[in-house]
Amino acid sequence: MDVYEVMKHLPHRYPFLLIDRVLEVVPGESVVAIKNVTINEPFFPGHFPQRPVMPGVMIMEAMAQASGMLAYRTDPSLEEPGSLYFFVGMDKVRFKRQVEPGDQLRFEVNLVRTRRG
Repeated sequence: MDVYEVMKHLPHRYPFLLIDRVLEVVPGESVVAIKNVTINEPFFPGHFPQRPVMPGVMIMEAMAQASGMLAYRTDPSLEEPGSLYFFVGMDKVRFKRQVEPGDQLRFEVNLVRTRRG
């Protein structure tokens, strides 16, 4: 699923659309998505000018957007106009290394549970 298909399902747009491609979706189970990190990311000039590093909160936002793609493929009612899906949390997030320009992030997200309300 290319970025144009992603944009049909997520409300985010530049500079906050952080998913470039969805490689695989198993509705109700999992999604695999990627983000290609370039030197042109809007957060790099301030984080940090001499050695750009992707902020952890932006990595987490990209994970949440990948989760949103799984939600839209799992629940067809989310395709109705005006429907929104809210991601409510992450537990025990750890970063193994810094993310720098030229890196590609691969998100492998598994659905643990859903809650309506």
